[in-house]
Amino acid sequence: MDKTYSPDAIERRIYDAWEQAGYFKPAGKGDSYCIMIPPPNVTGSLHMGHAFQHTLMDTLTRYKRMDGYNTLWQVGSDHAGIATQMVVERKLAAEGGPTRHELGRDGFIDKVWQWKAESGGTITKQMRRLGDSVDWDRERFTMDEGLSDAVQEVFVRLFEDGLIYRGKRLVNWDPKLKTAISDLEVENKESKGKIWHLRYPLADGATTADGKNYIIVATTRPETMLGDACVAVHPKDERYHALHGKFIELPLVNRRIPIIADDYVDQDFGSGCVKITPAHDFNDYEVGKKHNMPLINVLSDEAFILTRPEVFNSQGEEIELENIEIPEDFQGLERFAARKAIVDAFAAADLLDKIEEHDNKVPYGDRSGVVIEPFLTDQWYVRVAPLAKTATEAVENGDIQFVPKQYENMYFSWMRDIQDWCISRQLWWGHRIPAWYDEQGNVFVGRSEAEVRSKHDFGDRKLTQDNDVLDTWFSSALWTFSTLGWPKETEDLKTFHPTDVLVTGFDIIFFWVARMIMMTMHFIKDENGKPQVPFKTVYVTGLIRDENGDKMSKSKGNVIDPLDMIDGISLDDLLAKRTANMMQDKLAEKITKRTQKEFPSGISAHGTDALRFTLAALASTGRDINWDMKRLEGYRNFCNKLWNASRFVLMNTEEFDCGFGEQNELELSLADEWIIERMNQTVAQFRAALDNYRFDHAANIAYEFTWNQFCDWYLELTKPVFASGSEAQQRGTRNTLVLVLEQLLRLLHPIMPFITEEIWQRVAPIAGIDTQGVDRTSIMTQPYPQAAAATYVTASEDMEWIKQVIVAVRTIRAEMDLSPNQSLTVLIEGADDTVTRRVEQNSAFIKALAKLDALSFLATGEEAPASATALVGRVELHIPMAGLIDKDAELARLDKAIQKAQADFDRVQGKLSNENFVSRAPADVIEKEREKMDGFQATLQQLAQQREKIAAI
Repeated sequence: MDKTYSPDAIERRIYDAWEQAGYFKPAGKGDSYCIMIPPPNVTGSLHMGHAFQHTLMDTLTRYKRMDGYNTLWQVGSDHAGIATQMVVERKLAAEGGPTRHELGRDGFIDKVWQWKAESGGTITKQMRRLGDSVDWDRERFTMDEGLSDAVQEVFVRLFEDGLIYRGKRLVNWDPKLKTAISDLEVENKESKGKIWHLRYPLADGATTADGKNYIIVATTRPETMLGDACVAVHPKDERYHALHGKFIELPLVNRRIPIIADDYVDQDFGSGCVKITPAHDFNDYEVGKKHNMPLINVLSDEAFILTRPEVFNSQGEEIELENIEIPEDFQGLERFAARKAIVDAFAAADLLDKIEEHDNKVPYGDRSGVVIEPFLTDQWYVRVAPLAKTATEAVENGDIQFVPKQYENMYFSWMRDIQDWCISRQLWWGHRIPAWYDEQGNVFVGRSEAEVRSKHDFGDRKLTQDNDVLDTWFSSALWTFSTLGWPKETEDLKTFHPTDVLVTGFDIIFFWVARMIMMTMHFIKDENGKPQVPFKTVYVTGLIRDENGDKMSKSKGNVIDPLDMIDGISLDDLLAKRTANMMQDKLAEKITKRTQKEFPSGISAHGTDALRFTLAALASTGRDINWDMKRLEGYRNFCNKLWNASRFVLMNTEEFDCGFGEQNELELSLADEWIIERMNQTVAQFRAALDNYRFDHAANIAYEFTWNQFCDWYLELTKPVFASGSEAQQRGTRNTLVLVLEQLLRLLHPIMPFITEEIWQRVAPIAGIDTQGVDRTSIMTQPYPQAAAATYVTASEDMEWIKQVIVAVRTIRAEMDLSPNQSLTVLIEGADDTVTRRVEQNSAFIKALAKLDALSFLATGEEAPASATALVGRVELHIPMAGLIDKDAELARLDKAIQKAQADFDRVQGKLSNENFVSRAPADVIEKEREKMDGFQATLQQLAQQREKIAAI
């Protein structure tokens, strides 16, 4: 092995070898175990969230694969309708090519497929860099032929079951992209805005309780008043009792609208009067539908004021309404220009009561960056309530379990108040809705136009396919079964469905997890006709945040690319990446300063294994994670520690007799027996942690054993054997070194696949494992370590006692400021038979590791000379100090240290005794000062004890 661990030199080479050898494929034997990857967007690239979740999925997959399961980690990507269409349109514009509309639908779709072939595989290349052991031969895409067939089949069957319908309802509308979007694609941003208080004149001479001939409504969107259908007041609001059923003369448009009573109104907010615009507000839509109000749409699909409103009843049918004209001054205005014009018109008419500054949350499209409008359009919907009932029961009865369990409550709250799902999008890239219209507008659904014609005996009657495509969440809702070949009854579907665990974020429990459960249980049944769940466990991860707990975002300049942490990046390149395409110079400057402070020398290379181990160690169940570069550096050191320990093992075993094939004749030391038992305990603990999805516990268990027990203790304990042990003893220690290291590498492999493979290839032949042949054997194909019954029952207790002795001597050495190379004598007082046996059998270990000249027992009643003393259980260890230190110099040094510690203590105590300081200082500052005082007090006690020991010499 190379002297220095260099991940870049091994990782790509090893991954290519794995993939070429087909190690990621299911074994075809054993119980099945399947994980479905949440399909990343085809436009995407690997970010910290991906790296985190993929690490956990790969850890589980490798663990189960080695444990003998027929394991499949199904890979694939999502066609990402809006994102992909935007990417390709921008590419066409940058190249000076034709626009989407100039190309036409078919021509544009060809361009998208061309883009995918050339540039759509970025994230899959990055996944390989992360070590993802997915079966690449089974890679799926939500727009591939098989998945498209599944989407079409599901749509047709749901329509035939009466669960899909077309209707006119309010949706989130992106005026720039001119499509409906999901709630997940809406980003609510804090914005400094205004509330306009408008006077609405009362009709027919009506007045309020205080004699006014108008009421006041407040709005953040004055332009929507052109579509007001009524004004609502609370039924119990005495100020407006007399106005129930009366009318308003709606300003500017001169249309009479009623005053209704509804407990939706908060009578204590503002004037207690609310304008209701059912076609332009989600809450107003529900109120309007309840009171059978007309839906008056005043905006175009690009958010410009219409020449004439569109009016519909609550069933979405177009109706006629008197006095529905829009004043000419507002016609054709962009919505925000219309807002200004309408406010000005109210002011000119003396109907603008007041304007207030207002902090408001404004919805923006996460792709287009424009303000989203609630918009009344014809869309396709899934009637999900019947599906939700079955899906809810699956979690209630434990067929599906959430980890952590509290996320079940989030799931239930959504499912028990579920609304119909808008599944259509006004895009070109996506699964085109399999519905056709005749010239009278009648709709017919089928798997193809030919099927529709045949079914309805249309002959050559003109039919036009629906232009809309399906929401990408529709196809991804079928992911667990469509990727396995459904609607065909494939062997893969029988073998791997239901899948075992889904690893996902809490933010898509409704958008994806719930919909997968609903769709799967509707379409997939077992041999008894019982609905089949898509997965048995949902493991919910938190978000990866920056070190301050802030969400990572490009605008904040705190995004860290996982590949930069793996391969390293210079400061200049990091700055160029973070400030690329920044339109605002001030923002770019702010990000530059932050980056220079955070990474003054760029980011050094840490390797994939260090990153994966860090992510696993931080994976506290269900909680958000604050990223910590220091932890990453620490686990890079851990990789070095494992590498160097393995080199030590190889140097002491590769060219020597390690006793394989003759274990019964091996002579094992106490240290050998102890490390075998500690390894066995570690295997049991590590397995339990992974089985319970406690990746953080698993990482900590592995770290503690590897660094502290194996490297720091056991390797040191082998040195006396190699220095002076018999050949039989050395053979036993070599055998143990190889067996424990080989087992440890298999234990660590799921989290740290590359370094463990590289080392294992050197260690395995020494352990008698054949790694040659036609198909070079990999650590991936080896059995995962199993916990065995204890063999060396007393070894653990004996060794732990000896370790305490060594630590006690080292502590005294440090307290007395003695050189590590200074040989000492230890006298043992109060030894019983067990202690005597331990010392006599293992004195060589104790002397070597504690650097002792002599180790002996005090006779009963014998008094120890002036010594430094430590307790180990009931036994006293005495180290005679005469001649080892300059007593007077040491006392002077300690007095000076005591004086300083006392001054520090007095200073902080004085501050905390100052009532003025305590009353004004923040609680966290006071707490820190108290912690300081406790620390100085502990230091004083320790120094006093040391002085007492020295003075007694």
